[in-house]
Amino acid sequence: MPLSPTEVTQLAAVDAARAARLLSEVRSATLSGRRAPVAPRPVIKQSWSRMLRSGVDPDHDFRSGLLSREEVQRRREDTALRHVLPVLREGLLSVADIAHHIMVVADDEGRVLWREGNSSVLRKADGLGFELGADWRESVVGTNGVGTPAVVRRPVQVFASEHFQRSQTSWTCTGAPITDPRDGRLIGVVDVSGPLETMHPATLAWVDSVAKLAEARLRELHLTSLERLRAVAAPVLARLPGRALVVDRDGWTAAVTGMPYTHRIALPKSLSPGRRWLPPLGVCSVEPLAGGWLLRASDEPVPPGATRIALNLTQPRRWSVTVSGGAGTWSHELSPRHAELLYLLALHRAGRSAAELAEDMFGDAGRTVTVRAEMSRVRRYLGAFLEHRPYRFGEDAEVEVLLPDDPRDLLPHSTAPAVVRGRSGPA
Repeated sequence: MPLSPTEVTQLAAVDAARAARLLSEVRSATLSGRRAPVAPRPVIKQSWSRMLRSGVDPDHDFRSGLLSREEVQRRREDTALRHVLPVLREGLLSVADIAHHIMVVADDEGRVLWREGNSSVLRKADGLGFELGADWRESVVGTNGVGTPAVVRRPVQVFASEHFQRSQTSWTCTGAPITDPRDGRLIGVVDVSGPLETMHPATLAWVDSVAKLAEARLRELHLTSLERLRAVAAPVLARLPGRALVVDRDGWTAAVTGMPYTHRIALPKSLSPGRRWLPPLGVCSVEPLAGGWLLRASDEPVPPGATRIALNLTQPRRWSVTVSGGAGTWSHELSPRHAELLYLLALHRAGRSAAELAEDMFGDAGRTVTVRAEMSRVRRYLGAFLEHRPYRFGEDAEVEVLLPDDPRDLLPHSTAPAVVRGRSGPA
């Protein structure tokens, strides 16, 4: 009886060499279009499909384009990953060194910024081009433990010939994404790698748990910074009449006066002092504070002018909505779920009920509670341009959807039935 993909993973834990040979046959057959003795695991099969569509050469050993030491240092200083290095080192390095692994930390662009662990394995990694400053995006070096978790946004173990490029098939890699708890954005990936004989199925849960500890540390640091800003804000707000609030540089609220508390305000990417239109406050006076902004709401009406809403779905994991009108232009980056919802509303300008959206997203019209909760979050930054009962864009808004050149790249990891149908071509 042929083995299942799960059984191949279990086999690798007890007989790595045999599992590697079998996976080599699977890789060879799949990439040549023949029937494989065992189907690749779904996460690997999907990654290989992306590589074949994008033209990545499985036999090309890509080792150029290292960042300079100065650029690596600059990125280290700019990334929030530097705050969680002690957590990653404490959770991974001692075991990694004994188990003949190395720990690799890459930024959100797949660039290797830190690399530590077993010295002999580090030398072997040099031979693979797994060096400081190297670009390990999936689209550059194929299926791997740094680039693939960044794409699918979940932990992934890549063993032996599950790697797309031949040069990496003697290696085992396990990576987990690290996201910013403030907004869910990817800030990097932590990976544990080593020769294929060091593979162990428990490594996946181990690396994932340490990545989650790192995210918890970032959450703790954020709450601490808000407390500091709150201490600055309290005496300022006490002297002000009307509606006002103090937010940090990312829009998280530290304190309010004269208005209901809201957790976060959607800020433009490049906010500057002056009079600005901000959802959901309207026209505001924006003033800088140490570590944040003072926003003083005005009762002035929004300047007249046609509103244009552009939903940009062209870049993987870089989805955004941009609103342009009489009050100016602002953009907001979207989570995967919000990108799905706004795509569906753009398809159905007449509107969708909560039950219809639930059917579109989950194939289950009964999941209205989830839909209503997510739409409530969307309305925090786009509420002035959305209506409900049914949910839809306002009639006077011009809505444009920017789609990827290849329909198959539309929200590629979405399982929403309506999105899956959209990948087959224009609705």
